[in-house]
Amino acid sequence: MVDRRLAVPDAASYRFAVFCCSFKWDMGSTPDHALALFVDQAMAERYGAWMWPSTFEVVDLRSKRGDE
Repeated sequence: MVDRRLAVPDAASYRFAVFCCSFKWDMGSTPDHALALFVDQAMAERYGAWMWPSTFEVVDLRSKRGDE
C-alpha cells in the first residue's frame, strides 16, 4: 500500500458477510457470492437493507453451520 495513512486490512477481522440473494427472485442459477464484508453486524444489516431491502442476508462467518 502506498498511502501510510491507510491501515492494512486484516481479513480475519471481517466477521459478517452480506449477500444480495438473487435466488430469492429467481434471478440467478449460480451460488451468490458475498458482496461486502463487515466487522460490525449492525453495519452489515444497514448496508444490506439499503442495497437490497427485500432479499439480502447477513451471515456470521465465525458461527458454526446451523447455529443461528
